[in-house]
Amino acid sequence: MAGQVLIADDKPKKPHTNLEIEAYDDDENYCPIEQVRLTVPPIDDPSIPALTFRTWFLGLLSCCMLAFINQFFGYRQNSLNLSAVTAQIVTLPIGKFMAAVLPTRVFTVPFTKWTFSFNPGPFNLKEHVLITIFASCGSAGVYAVGIITIVKAFYHRQLHPVAAWLLAQTTQMLGYGWAGVFRRLLVDSPFMWWPENMISISLFRALHEEEVRPKGGLSRMQFFLAVFVASFAYYIVPAYFFPSISAVSVLCLIWKNKILPQQLGSGLHGLGIGSFSLDWSAVVSFISNPISTPGFAIINSLIGFFLVMYVMTPLNYYLNVYDARKFPIFSSHTYDNTGHTYNISRVLNTETFNLDIPGYEGYSKLYVTAFFAFTYGLGFAGLAATVTHVVLYHGKTIWTLWTKAKKTLDKTDVHTRLMKQNYESVPDWWFYIVLAIVFCFSLYACEGFGKQLQLPWWGLVMACVMAFFFTLPIGIIQATTNQQVGLNIITEMVIGYVYPGKPLANVAFKTYGYISMSQALGFLGDFKLGHYMKIPPKSMFIVQLLGTIVASSVHFFTAWWLLTSIEHICDPALLPKGSPWTCPRDDVFYNASIIWGVIGPLRMFTNKGVYGNMNWWFLAGGILPVPFYLLARKFPEKKWIQLINVPLILASTMIMPPARAVNFIMWGIVGIFFNIYVFRVHKKWWARHAYVLAAALNAGLAFLGVILYFSLQSHDISGPQWWGLSNDDHCPLAQCPTAPGIVVEGCPVH
Repeated sequence: MAGQVLIADDKPKKPHTNLEIEAYDDDENYCPIEQVRLTVPPIDDPSIPALTFRTWFLGLLSCCMLAFINQFFGYRQNSLNLSAVTAQIVTLPIGKFMAAVLPTRVFTVPFTKWTFSFNPGPFNLKEHVLITIFASCGSAGVYAVGIITIVKAFYHRQLHPVAAWLLAQTTQMLGYGWAGVFRRLLVDSPFMWWPENMISISLFRALHEEEVRPKGGLSRMQFFLAVFVASFAYYIVPAYFFPSISAVSVLCLIWKNKILPQQLGSGLHGLGIGSFSLDWSAVVSFISNPISTPGFAIINSLIGFFLVMYVMTPLNYYLNVYDARKFPIFSSHTYDNTGHTYNISRVLNTETFNLDIPGYEGYSKLYVTAFFAFTYGLGFAGLAATVTHVVLYHGKTIWTLWTKAKKTLDKTDVHTRLMKQNYESVPDWWFYIVLAIVFCFSLYACEGFGKQLQLPWWGLVMACVMAFFFTLPIGIIQATTNQQVGLNIITEMVIGYVYPGKPLANVAFKTYGYISMSQALGFLGDFKLGHYMKIPPKSMFIVQLLGTIVASSVHFFTAWWLLTSIEHICDPALLPKGSPWTCPRDDVFYNASIIWGVIGPLRMFTNKGVYGNMNWWFLAGGILPVPFYLLARKFPEKKWIQLINVPLILASTMIMPPARAVNFIMWGIVGIFFNIYVFRVHKKWWARHAYVLAAALNAGLAFLGVILYFSLQSHDISGPQWWGLSNDDHCPLAQCPTAPGIVVEGCPVH
């Protein structure tokens, strides 16, 4: 069947290129998810080469470049994170150029039957997908680098470079084992559709398919280029000339000298009432892309945001729960009982790197803002609710799939059937071998090198058990809603109770437990992209595995170079004035290590601390999904009840901070407009343009961001000095305490 397009019945047919006719209803082309039917064509040509010389060259180059750039700028005050879409756009013309100039001669590997060519033909879609997967490995970031940073730049301790490199590698690769166990459930199932992939697929199709331009309209490629140019041109305004429009807080502009209006109106430091943004990066930076998030998930998340931000937070703050008025209304920093920043040097033994009990007892209990405290409570509840929700709503399906019941096996969609028909699956033992090797290296990283990471072998085993247990339930949530419930809080809490006063053991346990699960889900999401794009599974596995190894190494060496070459990096008090190397994200990571590692949950979330009642949220979260499930069973005709997702509601604000109120508000507005109004009223336009629009907006922003950094900002050339150049919303009093007698610089004393 070489050179022909294969449909599900293995008969050559003309490929569809117009999205308007791609809603397939016949059994042969069964696909239960409407967005998938409207976006992914049920076709394949297995003769198209995928893992070619061009794939290796452009893929590895993209992986290294994105890893270096993202890690380099990740330490700066205004960080830049280039997504894989940047490489997706750039590598297309380069790939076509290579196809035009490289020799087509076929070479034979000596003493084997293997042959290869530098140029197997026109640059094709499958090569492009694998190159983008390579790039996504580089753009994803390496969470463990945060541990290396806080050890060297915040705690000012030595760390063996080999131990640090192994930490970066093993935490990124451990999840491949969990992915191998659950891939049949989270990839082959037609109901696990991974919504974020629809943007990438739409962009791939816009870049590769030839389509007739509608009369009076634009082709998808023309539409992409038009939006890309507009996004590119506009982003210079919020990024360089007028950063203040990234968060416009109306109440602060009216009441410039009053704390209450600024607390209510600040989109960055308060509740965000009346706040808005004219910057696309504020919409997509922290939460997710609203255009790729299903409408029901947006509504659930906004319900949670509204309840937390406009009911729970003001009630607890103005009723002074947990002495809330001693601190700002919205912050992630740690404080002492006087309302000032917690002085960690008074409670940490510098020789043993453990908690100094006498120092702690002579100083103060650890305090956080009421918002941050209840964010932890909601994290407890969200995690418990995830388990209950998955058991109630998906338990039967999971059990049936797990036991390989024939009835469920027959219910595969067209994409799964095409993949099974045309390609060999990745053997399970590939995943298990990777898991065994990586686990052994993880043990060596923890137990060797003088046990610098403080994490004992049993702690590593416990972290792996937690990651394995939560991969499936959280994977189901992400594969259907585009939202991931993090394990960072529960992992920090568990090791904090079991092994208190060990900050590095705490963050290492969190990274092995949380990130190995997150990496597994990232692997499965990419595997689903390859599933929809009909990429040979073994090629996908090889690219992801090698891409992870290369990306982790580049991230590590870039971080190590900066940490050892820039004096006083991450310390704004000692850095030269105007220096960009302030490490804002690592500062949050450092504060978390104090809360959970140094002080520990025993002195935070029991009667020995301030926030013992937070533990009741576990019980509340475990129970809450039950009544909604019973209502859905009792009233099956009420479709809106079926769409209530308690884990999403509870965990919606877990990314605050670094996300702020203005980010959530704008994310919700854009999401409701496109995925509820446009999706229902203008479905043909949505099917043709929505995901392409999202990709073009992101690409334009990313490209101009790179150009600005290298041409101007890297040389400390800023925009014209004026009021709008401040990268803030001009609400300084929103960060002030309101309790009587608390003295904070720049704030009035009540």
